Amino acid sequence: MKILLIGSGGREHALAWKISQSPHCGKLFCAPGNPGTMKLGKNVPIDPSDITRLAEFARENEVELTVVGPEMPLAMGIVDEFEKRRLRIFGPNKKAAEIEESKVFAKQFMTRHKIPTARYRTASSPERAREIIKSGEFPFPLVVKADGLAAGKGVFICPSPDKADEAVHRIMVEKEFGKAGDKVLIEEHLTGKEMSFIALTDGIKVRPLVSTMDHKALLDGGQGPNTGGMGAVSPCPFLDKTLFAEIMDVILLPTVTRLLEENRKFRGVLYCGLMLTEKGPYVLEYNCRFGDPETQAQVLRLKSDLVEVMIDALEDNILAREMAWSNRPSGCVILASAGYPGPYEKKKPIQGLDESAALSGVTVFHAGTKLDGDRLLTNGGRVLSVCASEETLADTMRRIYSAVQMISFEGMHYRKDIGAAPKEKEGS
Repeated sequence: MKILLIGSGGREHALAWKISQSPHCGKLFCAPGNPGTMKLGKNVPIDPSDITRLAEFARENEVELTVVGPEMPLAMGIVDEFEKRRLRIFGPNKKAAEIEESKVFAKQFMTRHKIPTARYRTASSPERAREIIKSGEFPFPLVVKADGLAAGKGVFICPSPDKADEAVHRIMVEKEFGKAGDKVLIEEHLTGKEMSFIALTDGIKVRPLVSTMDHKALLDGGQGPNTGGMGAVSPCPFLDKTLFAEIMDVILLPTVTRLLEENRKFRGVLYCGLMLTEKGPYVLEYNCRFGDPETQAQVLRLKSDLVEVMIDALEDNILAREMAWSNRPSGCVILASAGYPGPYEKKKPIQGLDESAALSGVTVFHAGTKLDGDRLLTNGGRVLSVCASEETLADTMRRIYSAVQMISFEGMHYRKDIGAAPKEKEGS
């Protein structure tokens, strides 16, 4: 069959890598794709936000399955646009995707249905936000979040009134994240261990993927600003059977069921960012798509045909077959541009990629890259995902960091503690 994959990041290269292995995949289109995906299929120069043009492309090219990588087209209603043309597409519709598009909606949803999350207040103006901060309802540190989509960067952990005021100013006055900052949430600060719990769902039943632990902070030891993710390991080192059952019973299944009851049937990928507190797991955020960089780590362990499983979900039969996974752990380290998650320069030549990718057991997924003739250049904040899966996590990370040492570009930044023994981490 002909398959269209939407997006251009490391997550999409990893999905393309896995989808292209399916015997059902006759031809793969990637819109717009990146220099990595062009080796697996045909890149199509259509922006992910141009949902009408994407739907027209799918119809004209007789695409039989479309897979959406990033959150923006889902929030814009790409699934609705495809479905009204009777085109098969994997992902939640616009109403269901609001669970990621608006943190205010997600908080109100969790409050209505008693799904554990941090206490919060919302504000629609900088003045109101500062009133809440000064009220003393939330002791410092507290958390200030942009309501809308901000590519994982609209969250500020604020240790003092000055830092909280600065966060409000950046989000609501300077509009650093555009319309995503029209509203903010002020939240209590949770402490514990962070993990990503990601599942596929047909809107009624749930199929969990192997667990992962993302590393959101820019710097070693969980320090520095939040990013879209600087690396991941799978499985999550502190998830046991008891905790797994609790997350399913208290968070995942109630979320899917209550969305269905509210006429928001959620078919696709449900991603729960969790904080494991002394009181149990709390939801930090919902996402309505595959994780990035979690997907890069997960696909290395997936033995099953991902295309078949996605079709099962679309046919309301997500539990039709078992998903087989490797027992070997996997990991991913992100190589980022200097300045990320803030402003960064592009067009820096990348060296050593072929040598690193040739290292046994290493897979490198492209994210923020572009070709200039035969030169590979940086073109984003997160540039490359260097991944591996070995017998032990220690072996996996040694292999990854050996490959990282072979790659270079001006200003290259990466965390050196991905996969280290997890510590109690302060989060949001």
